[in-house]
Amino acid sequence: MRADVRQVADGAYLVHGNNTNWVILTDGDAATLVDTGYPGDRQLVLDSLAAVGSSPEAVQAVLITHAHNDHLGSAAYLHRAHGTPVYLHNAEVPHARREFLQQVTVGAVLSNVWRPGVLPWLVHVLRAGGTEQHPVTAAEAFPAEGALDLPGRPVPVHTPGHTDGHAVYHLPDLGIVISGDALVSGHATARLRGPQLLPAMFDHARARAVDSLDLIARLDGDILLPGHGPVHHGSVREAAGQARDRAR
Repeated sequence: MRADVRQVADGAYLVHGNNTNWVILTDGDAATLVDTGYPGDRQLVLDSLAAVGSSPEAVQAVLITHAHNDHLGSAAYLHRAHGTPVYLHNAEVPHARREFLQQVTVGAVLSNVWRPGVLPWLVHVLRAGGTEQHPVTAAEAFPAEGALDLPGRPVPVHTPGHTDGHAVYHLPDLGIVISGDALVSGHATARLRGPQLLPAMFDHARARAVDSLDLIARLDGDILLPGHGPVHHGSVREAAGQARDRAR
């Protein structure tokens, strides 16, 4: 499989890996990497950096929306191999270090295996290393409030619910919201297409995940880069409202 790299704005790229996405923000050859796919996506991550004219050595920081295995996959590797700092919301740091785990259990998945798409998704997860644990022991909280001094100038916004420390990243100058799993546009286990929450079994605190849609709705933007599904063009406010309606 090749990395599917889509430029969505000047210096902003959405990359589709194996059932999960990551984002590359560039300034010259320097880059910010937002999320890192499954452990089995490592070569795709490296290939995607090369495709946008960057390299792992040029990544100024890895930003993680949340510390699930399909987003944290290569973060520990990049820190170990290249000294790349890995930043998350402070409530998510211990999750990345695997001091605890807020992730759907095998039992919960098996109890839903009759649902369309769940069994093929589970097989894919196993093949992509989704049950492996790669703690990022060097994970750090964001070094400052507001816009980070990194390519893309992303602004972290705490959106708890999917996990306690989930964060989205707002790029106000580009009208982009990188939404991780707080707001997606599709998933292998979902029947719907377009703005939505993930199926409830994936959320640690469903009610908080629904409430966080209101936080996303306050962000000015017309390009949504989700953790799963294609890029969504259109009002981020309206996308968050649609997801809230569908979650009722």
